[in-house]
Amino acid sequence: MLKWLGVSAVVIAFDLWTKHLVESAFSYGEHLAITPFFDLVLFFNEGAAFSFLAGAGGWQRFFFSAIALIASGVIIHLMRKHTQQKLFCFALALILGGALGNLYDRVTLGHVVDFLFFHYQTYYWPAFNLADSAIFCGVVLLLWEEFRKPADVKA
Repeated sequence: MLKWLGVSAVVIAFDLWTKHLVESAFSYGEHLAITPFFDLVLFFNEGAAFSFLAGAGGWQRFFFSAIALIASGVIIHLMRKHTQQKLFCFALALILGGALGNLYDRVTLGHVVDFLFFHYQTYYWPAFNLADSAIFCGVVLLLWEEFRKPADVKA
């Protein structure tokens, strides 16, 4: 269990460190082109993924914080219950670290700091951060683990 919480702690630390670096180096909205399709940028997101509910008037800060806390409790319970399932616990540790990294921003700043920005010509992917990436990778690992199980194990 502690090993998985350590993974979450590394995700949180790296997420907060990179957000701090970007906030120290950029003004809000400032872009730095790294490649023709990738920029570093400083954006603030008061909503959830894809700025969902970003303009909802402030209540969403508490709503998404509560969801992150509840999800964190469920994840810790699942990691305790399934200690022998290494990939499952690793995936949950990534999700937990990402959720808590963004929760820290939401509680202390009132928004989440996003800085990774991919685009191609006139197509743009919403800016995101390392916590979002950890959550995404954790979900992909959970799905991969589920789909690779034999059919008789899934039932």
